[in-house]
Amino acid sequence: MNLRHIEIFHAVYVNGSVSAAARALNVSQPSVSKTLRHAETLLGFELFQRTGGRLVPTEDAHALFSGVAEIQDRVRALREAGRNLRAGAGATLRISALPSLGLGVIPQAVARFLKKRPEVRFDLQTVHHDDLLRKLYEREADIAIANEVPRGAPLGQTWLGEGELVVLHREADLPDLPPRTELARLAGHPFITLAASGPIGRLFTDELERLGLELDEVASARTFYIAAALVRAGVGVTVVDNFTADATLAGSGAEELAMRSLKPPLTFDVHAIHLLDRPPSALAAEFLAVVGDVIEGR
Repeated sequence: MNLRHIEIFHAVYVNGSVSAAARALNVSQPSVSKTLRHAETLLGFELFQRTGGRLVPTEDAHALFSGVAEIQDRVRALREAGRNLRAGAGATLRISALPSLGLGVIPQAVARFLKKRPEVRFDLQTVHHDDLLRKLYEREADIAIANEVPRGAPLGQTWLGEGELVVLHREADLPDLPPRTELARLAGHPFITLAASGPIGRLFTDELERLGLELDEVASARTFYIAAALVRAGVGVTVVDNFTADATLAGSGAEELAMRSLKPPLTFDVHAIHLLDRPPSALAAEFLAVVGDVIEGR
């Protein structure tokens, strides 16, 4: 007997007739009768006898029912678990993200997502690019959100959107900077460089080398947020990703700050990364779609 046979047998046994079983399962009576006959053929004995307009279980049916009822309970529990997973009931999304995303984009996405899915819980953490793989392999996170997928590792990815590098500065230091500015305009001004800043840092360094440009470096920062804090303190200007810049400008004490896009633009991709044997659940995919909307400004 397969699960369909078991379901039909259980429904007829409990409801006492083919018509009642069909109503309970929301299927046609002929379908119930056909499946029941097929089950009896496979078993080699009758399960019910018709008496006074009702189907009366045989002794063999009584012997089968306890085992069938247990299977039905398990199937019902699995279906309920599936519904709960689909609805997000009791689910926890474990997300790691680069600091540049974890203090701006991710909180916005979580706030937006919880308006639709208030029952979902989040386990959030920021992580530097070099630690992405460890977080995934050690199961500290199910999904990592980063700018570059580590090479040579068995990982899956989902493209979420695009970011860009921008100039972050105090208005008083560069009052006439156009909306899109060339990096050469920063020459001669105190510059805060980004040391060991992963793929985005390499993107910026490669552009400086392409232009043959040297900036007046007065300080180096290990994170974009330290660089932004140094700009706010009046140390100099810097180039960071637009997510860091947006979060900095939205913070307190940022009234004197401004950001400008680069000319030509320096853009980078944002990916959701996961282990190949642990793809995102339907709920996680739904959240990632919201992250993508936030990144793209939708």
